[in-house]
Amino acid sequence: MSQNKPEKTILRQVFEASTVGIHLVLSMAVGLAMGYGIDYLFNTFPIFSIIFFIMGVIAGFREVFRVAKKVEKINDTADNDKKNL
Repeated sequence: MSQNKPEKTILRQVFEASTVGIHLVLSMAVGLAMGYGIDYLFNTFPIFSIIFFIMGVIAGFREVFRVAKKVEKINDTADNDKKNL
C-alpha cells in the first residue's frame, strides 16, 4: 500500500501544475473585464482597465507562487518519508 502513496502525490503535483496556467489567464481576464466594465460605466477608458489588469496579473502570479509552495511542501514531506523508511 505504501507504493500507491507516491503515485498519488505525483498525480496531485501534475494536477496542481496543470491548473497554474488556467489561474494565471483567468485572473488577468477577470481583472481586465472588471476594469473595462468600470471604464464603460464611467466613460474613463483605459484607466481602470489598466489598473484592474495589473491587479489581475498580480493575483495570477500570487496564485502561481502559492501553488509552487504547496508542491514544494509536498515534495519535502515525501522526501522525509523516504528517508524515514
